[in-house]
This record gives sequence, C-alpha cells and structure tokens, in this order.
Amino acid sequence: MEWSIQEIARSAGTTSRTLRHYDAIGLLRPSRVGRGGVRHYDERALVRLQRILLLRGLGLGLPAISDALDGQRDAAAALRTHLALLERERERLGRQIESVRTTLAKMEGGEPLMPQEAFDGFDHTRYEDEVAERWGRDAYERGDRWWRSLPEDDRTGFRQRQAGIAGDFARAHLAGLAPDCDEVLAITRRHYEWVTAGWQGRRPTAEQFTGLGQMYADDPRFTAAYARYGEGTAAFVRDAMGAYAEREL
Repeated sequence: MEWSIQEIARSAGTTSRTLRHYDAIGLLRPSRVGRGGVRHYDERALVRLQRILLLRGLGLGLPAISDALDGQRDAAAALRTHLALLERERERLGRQIESVRTTLAKMEGGEPLMPQEAFDGFDHTRYEDEVAERWGRDAYERGDRWWRSLPEDDRTGFRQRQAGIAGDFARAHLAGLAPDCDEVLAITRRHYEWVTAGWQGRRPTAEQFTGLGQMYADDPRFTAAYARYGEGTAAFVRDAMGAYAEREL
C-alpha cells in the first residue's frame, strides 16, 4: 500500500512542507513520486517516519537522527528499544500522577501529607559511612553542610539538572551516537559542571572524573539508577566521561 504526502502528513500530525524538507536532506525519501510531483510513501517509509518522530520527541536534532537511522539497520530492534524507553517514561509519569492524586486527595480531605508521599526523596545520609571511608570524614561533612544549606528549590533544581543530563545521555546512547562525538561531549560537559557544583566548586581532575565514570559502571546502584533511562546507559556515560577527560582535562 501507498499513501500520498497529504495523507501521511495528516496522520502523523506534521506538514507536507516538513516531509518535503526531510526528502530534500535525504532523511526520508518517498517510495515514489507520481504525476504532478506528488510524493507517495509505502509501509517501509511509514516505519522510518515513526522512528524519526520518536527520536525528535526525545530531543535529537535532524543530523543526529540521520546518523542514528543509518547506523541502525534493524528497524524492529530499534523500535523495541524505543518501546522500552517509552514504557519506562510511562511508568515514571504514572508515579508522578499517583503522587499528585495523593496530594490532592489529602489536601481536599484535610489529611496530613507525608513528605515521602509527595517526593521521591534524597536521603544522602544513608551513604555517610561509605563516603567517609572512600573520601574521608571531612568530605562527607563538607558535602552534608552544603546540601543542608541549600533552599528546597535549589535542591530540586540540582536533582532535575542531573535527571535531564542522564536522560540526554540515554537518548544519545539510544540514537547510536559515539561517546566521543561532539554532541555527546557537550552533554558530558554539562555533567562535569554538575559534578563541580556538587563538589562545591572544586573541579575534578581527569583522573577523578574518569574514576567517577568507572564507578557509575561498576557500582550496581549507579548502574540500576541509569538503567531507568535505558539499558547500558551507565557504561555509555563512563565512556563519555573518559573521552571528555582525555580531550578536555
């Protein structure tokens, strides 16, 4: 079966102009061009457009999408990966929805609201002994004082920055980008600045930054945390941090 460019644009929620642009840059070719120059698209083109729209929804630019599609010849495997990522995102949104529902129900019912019901939490004190053993008691106490001194909005912003960076790493990994490409290095630079903020302005050396990345891949807790964004993300972040340390530090 084939569909005209107008039918595809309407079904996909995009425009004919966008599809013509994708054709012009070689991102999505029509299966044939009919009389009067009307473009037509077959099922194979539909699958490619779906992958393009999924990657656009993940925030990737058109050059990165082109590289990703060219590097992933198995469309079914790529879509399974997309599906897994979307299901994890649905699960995350589901938890947020339930949290807001609980908050509203308790507010309207005049019941007390517990912090653990409204927030995921950030109980850094459970790592006190480990941090003290690995980096020294002074390192833990300095970090503890810094964290407790932050207003709640700043704490939330700090966590959100990390979540955004982790999500961008996962999307780059999903797209098949190399850990040392310019786009990934830009994400890693943001991560380096985030770590620097967490270290109260002390900038990690190349060895420290590389070691931190290795810990992400070796420690099951970090691996599991990054796996929420996509399998293999922790190892990808480690490789990106190593590439950044080698090039920039």
